[in-house]
Amino acid sequence: MNFANLSFKQPLLAEDLLTISQDKRPLVTFQFEEYLVMKGKQVNNSLDEAVHLQHPIKIHEAMRYSLLAGGKRVRPILCIASCELVGGDESLAMPMACALEMIHTASLIHDDLPCMDNHDLRRGKPTNHKVFSEETAVLAGDALLSLAFEHIASNTRNISPDRVVRAIAELSTTIGSQGLVAEASLVCGAIVGGGNTADIERVRKYARCIGLLFQVVDDILDVTKSSEELGKTAGKDLVSNKATYPKQMGIDKAKKFASELMIQAVGELAYFDAARGAPLYHLANYIANREN
Repeated sequence: MNFANLSFKQPLLAEDLLTISQDKRPLVTFQFEEYLVMKGKQVNNSLDEAVHLQHPIKIHEAMRYSLLAGGKRVRPILCIASCELVGGDESLAMPMACALEMIHTASLIHDDLPCMDNHDLRRGKPTNHKVFSEETAVLAGDALLSLAFEHIASNTRNISPDRVVRAIAELSTTIGSQGLVAEASLVCGAIVGGGNTADIERVRKYARCIGLLFQVVDDILDVTKSSEELGKTAGKDLVSNKATYPKQMGIDKAKKFASELMIQAVGELAYFDAARGAPLYHLANYIANREN
C-alpha cells in the first residue's frame, strides 16, 4: 500500500499496518472495539473509586458530574496502551491514567466557562457551569487538577520512585492543551511501564503526531458536524474566529495533513513488538477517523 496516497477517513487495515512493522505477526485477530470497551470500563471504575461523594458535597458532585459523564477515555487508554507497549502491566499505569482524565476533565470544565469558550454542551450533557454555577465549576476544575497529582503520588505501586517523579515531572510540563496532554498520556505510560530511553523517545514522536492529529481532527469536526453529532456545541471556532487548521489551510489540506500525521505516528511503532503495538496502531486510525 502506498501510504502517501492514504486519504483522511480511509481506515487502515491490519494488513496495511504490517507493511511498516518489523514484526510480521498478524494483527487481524486484534479486537480493537473490545479493547476500547474493556479498558474504558476499567478506567471508569477506577475514576468512580477515586472521587467519592464527600464534604463539600456540591463541589464533589460537580467533580463527579463531569468526570463520570462518559467520554471516549482516549487519554487514559493511550497511557495504558503505551505502558503495555514497552512491556508494563495495566495496573502500573492506572493511577496515571486516572490522573490524566482528571486533568483533561478539569480543562474541559474551565474551557466551557462563559469567560472562555462559553459552551452549553459537553459529552452530550449541559456543561458543568450550567448545572452547578460558574463559581462551583471553577472550584471543581481546580479540585480535579490538584487531585490528579495526589492520586498519582498516593496510589502508584511497584514502580521505582525515580520513575514516578520523572512521570510527574513530564506531566507537569505538558498540561495545558489537548495535544500536549495526549502526548503526556503516552510518554508517561512508557515511563511507568519501564521503557528505556530509546523506547520513550519513539513513543514521544508518536505522541506528538497523535496530539497534533487529535487537534486537527477536532478542528475539522467543528465545521463539518452538528452539535447533536458532536455532543457539544458545533461551529464555535468559526464564530469566535479561531485560527483553526481548516481556517488556515482549507478543509481538503487539513484532511490531507491529518492523514500524513497518522502515517508518521504509525511509522514510529514499527520498532516495537507488533502484538503489543496493535492497540496504538488502531488508536491512531481511530483518532483520525472519529466522528465526534
